[in-house]
Amino acid sequence: MSAMVIATARKPIWVDLSSSEAAASRDFYSKLFGWKVDVNPDPQYGGYGRALLDGKDVAGISPTQTPGQPTAWSFYIGTDDAEATTRLVKDAGGKVAVEPMDVGEQGKMAVFQDPTGAFISVWQPTQMGGFQTSGPNSFGWAELNARGIERALPFYQQVFGWPTKRSAVPDGPDYFEFQVDGDSVAGATEMNPMVPAGTPSYWLVYFGVDNVKATFDKAIGLGARELVPPQSYPGGEFAIVSDPQGAAFGLFKSGSR
Repeated sequence: MSAMVIATARKPIWVDLSSSEAAASRDFYSKLFGWKVDVNPDPQYGGYGRALLDGKDVAGISPTQTPGQPTAWSFYIGTDDAEATTRLVKDAGGKVAVEPMDVGEQGKMAVFQDPTGAFISVWQPTQMGGFQTSGPNSFGWAELNARGIERALPFYQQVFGWPTKRSAVPDGPDYFEFQVDGDSVAGATEMNPMVPAGTPSYWLVYFGVDNVKATFDKAIGLGARELVPPQSYPGGEFAIVSDPQGAAFGLFKSGSR
């Protein structure tokens, strides 16, 4: 597995949803994206379900593990050494929310908070390598919405070796793209001032789709709530919704696809 681990290090490797109503979430995303969700029967995995598209892994859906935990998507970066990454997080001013832990024989995970408070996870794969497809209805992008972006950028540079590409945005804050070997792997921006004051910094997961408006309408019809209606941006189109259990996620289609 070593070649695969090296190939995914420092890059997005996985997303999963912790849901207060896991069965309802499995139903919603299966209808929206055409996923087939297989729940692992082994008790050690706590009802974790692997979502597949055409037989290939795209995401995970599991029950929340603590009472009162909000339903939310988690974003994972690949690492070939979760313990070493944890040390880098501490050195860079981040916090460790979940120390590196083995997930059965699948791999090792850890959960951190960056200096602005946004949660970010890492995955060190053994049996489960992460995403197996990158087409429509699978992970497409992730974006950090931070309160104090200038405190977040050096953290990600130090922990993951991510330099940034900066772009000016008319009538808005600058947009930053985190890069690995010259390829943009995720984005970051200062949180929109219209976001309610109590909202903490967060990573938002986007799924690529063939038609943003049609998928947005389908999501609303399945019980999702509009957060940002479909609109164009310089690279394509996007929209943001929250699922029936309250987890926010984005839909996007790049102009090149």
